Amino acid sequence: MEQKVHQGRNVKRFREMLGIKQEALAYELGEEWNQKKISLLEQKEAIETSLLKQISEVLHIPVEAFQNFDEEQAVNIISNTFDNGSILNGINHNPTFHPIEQLIKLHEEKIALYERMLKEKDEMMGRLEKLLGKN
Repeated sequence: MEQKVHQGRNVKRFREMLGIKQEALAYELGEEWNQKKISLLEQKEAIETSLLKQISEVLHIPVEAFQNFDEEQAVNIISNTFDNGSILNGINHNPTFHPIEQLIKLHEEKIALYERMLKEKDEMMGRLEKLLGKN
C-alpha cells in the first residue's frame, strides 16, 4: 500500500520548524496572500509545483522536502534505528547528504530570515513614527 505524502502538512511542518508564522509566509509570497489562504493551503494534500517552488524559495527548503517527506515513514525509520538503546538495524552507509551540514545551513538561513524580518519591522516602525510625528 503506497502512502500519500500530504504536501500542505509538510509546508506547515517545515514553516513551524523554522518558527515562521502564517502571516509572515503570506507576506513573503505576495499581496494576493493572507493568513487564511496559507491555512487553507496547508490543508491541501497536493500543491502545484510552481507554488511549491515559491514556498521553497521563501523558506529555503528544497521543493523535494515538501513533495517527498512522509512523517509515518520517518517515524518508522527512527523507531527502527534504535533497538533497546543499541544503534540500528539499517544504517545507510552512503548518505546522499550530511545531516549536520544541512542543519547548520538551515539554521544560518533561519537566522538570515529572522534578521531580514527584524530589519523590515524596524523600517516599518520608522515609517509609523514619522507618520505619527506628522499628526
